[in-house]
Amino acid sequence: MNIIDFAAIGLFFAALFGIAAACSRRAGKDAKDFFLSGRSMPWWLIGVSMCAASTSTNSANMFTEFIRNSSLGENWKWWAFLLTGMLTVFVYSKLWVRSGAKSDIEFYELRYSGKAAAFLRGFRAVYLGIVFNVITTGLVMLAAIKIGQALFGVGQWTVVAVTAVASIVYSALGGFRGAIYTDFFLFVVIMIGAVAGMYYAINHPAVGGFSAMMSHPAVQSHLSFFPDPSNTDLFVAVFVIPVAIQWWNVWYPGSEPGGGGYIVQRMLSAKSEGHCVGGSILYQVINYAIRPWPWYLTAFASLIVFPDLASLQRAFPNVNHALVKSDLAYPAMLTFVPNGWLGVVAASMMGALFSTVAAHLSMGSNYIANDFWKRFVRPEAGERELIVVGRVTVIVLMALTAVISPFLISAGAVFNLILQIGAGTGLIYLLRWFWMRINAWSEITAMAVSFAVAVSLQLVYPHLGGPALASWHRLLIVMAITTAAWVGVTLLTPPTEAAKRAAFQNKIRASGHDIAWGMLAMTVSCVAIYSLMFASGCWIYGRTAAAAALAAFAAIAGLSLVPILKRLNSHTPSSHTPSS
Repeated sequence: MNIIDFAAIGLFFAALFGIAAACSRRAGKDAKDFFLSGRSMPWWLIGVSMCAASTSTNSANMFTEFIRNSSLGENWKWWAFLLTGMLTVFVYSKLWVRSGAKSDIEFYELRYSGKAAAFLRGFRAVYLGIVFNVITTGLVMLAAIKIGQALFGVGQWTVVAVTAVASIVYSALGGFRGAIYTDFFLFVVIMIGAVAGMYYAINHPAVGGFSAMMSHPAVQSHLSFFPDPSNTDLFVAVFVIPVAIQWWNVWYPGSEPGGGGYIVQRMLSAKSEGHCVGGSILYQVINYAIRPWPWYLTAFASLIVFPDLASLQRAFPNVNHALVKSDLAYPAMLTFVPNGWLGVVAASMMGALFSTVAAHLSMGSNYIANDFWKRFVRPEAGERELIVVGRVTVIVLMALTAVISPFLISAGAVFNLILQIGAGTGLIYLLRWFWMRINAWSEITAMAVSFAVAVSLQLVYPHLGGPALASWHRLLIVMAITTAAWVGVTLLTPPTEAAKRAAFQNKIRASGHDIAWGMLAMTVSCVAIYSLMFASGCWIYGRTAAAAALAAFAAIAGLSLVPILKRLNSHTPSSHTPSS
């Protein structure tokens, strides 16, 4: 790196901390502003912030691993979550805003009653705010460690230390408002760096430019939008299961059925229902149809430059052998970016890292301060005390992440484990808004059973001598056992008390009209975005006729969404009476 690269990185940090400092005074005024930015965010900031929060250093690495494992089509493992996202946009986003919750954890005592509801809120605040948050943030840090070792030759603890200091300073200083504004800046930097990395990857001498890359045999076999149907296990695992079951029955951070986590936190910061929906739609369009293509193309180039793991190991002999997996190929390609642009690419990687880490830190601090500390430890805690607790939580979460991240190995492996831990719980998050028979014990059962079964299959079953289980086998087993368990408990235990059900239904004002038209809007919007996504791919592949046809189909679907939304928004929901 030369002086220009260091200058670019210096400007990046100056802008990052400058935005946080500018927001710090307002963030410190009250807890509502610190944790939810005063519920004043416009749709365009919300949408871009969602994109930045879900764009981590792990994203490019994981997509590269998927492509190198089989083809572009393996990304259906996460493409299927578009269905989850659009259902959340058109059916659940309004319900979240109407609920008035400060977090998705507070939801539990708005919807359920008694000691079980209190326990569920407190346990989920600690479990998601600390335990699960640390695991998912550690996954992001794993990617940063691989990038740091491949791109800069720095040790894993150096990467962890820099990330910890930077994330703590700007997350604790600016609060959620600072995170929202910073996310916009970070996402712009992320995409500039992704495009620059793609350009130099494609123009690597071994690749020979775009046309040569796309016609290379090593790339041709990985271009398909769908997995090979003749490979039954792969086709079922990465396409059939995600599209048919996974999207509605698996909880995954950032793609929770019905919404949750940092996505709901951003929804709840919107100035109105309309801004909430508009920001959520913008996020889905950018996230699936636009954002990933520079990473996909870099992954294609890596197939030529680093055809196997042995070639990666030879190129990076100083990288820990345990970390040499297919996801290392993306940071390996960034080593070919020349000085001048290298600083911009490095800043973009830091932006991807900090935006996601900050999203999890902000979410965790909200959970611990509002849903654990104020609810169970000090109900009399004032605004400033909650802000202090939130800032201390940020420091603790980052310290725990620093401890766990060096012990993770593969982005894809951790992704599959997280899916299995959340398998079978997704349906309950969709139905709990409408099926009043569901109670706190239903959710406690789903959470406990899915975790126990997933961990047992991962750690215990391999030592029992039974037949080997593919990841999708384990996923289906966890789904089946978990669903049977929570449905059984739901039917065997009494529902939430009638007064609580009535208050909840009157607050969210859900109706059959909203559900029917919302699901129609979801279907049409998914057709539009998938068509746009594949149109982009066909245009890149040089299939202009298919690209034009798909673009036209996307436009027609998008235009047909307008009258559907008018019908959806024309209905004024009335109050409800409690139902079983």
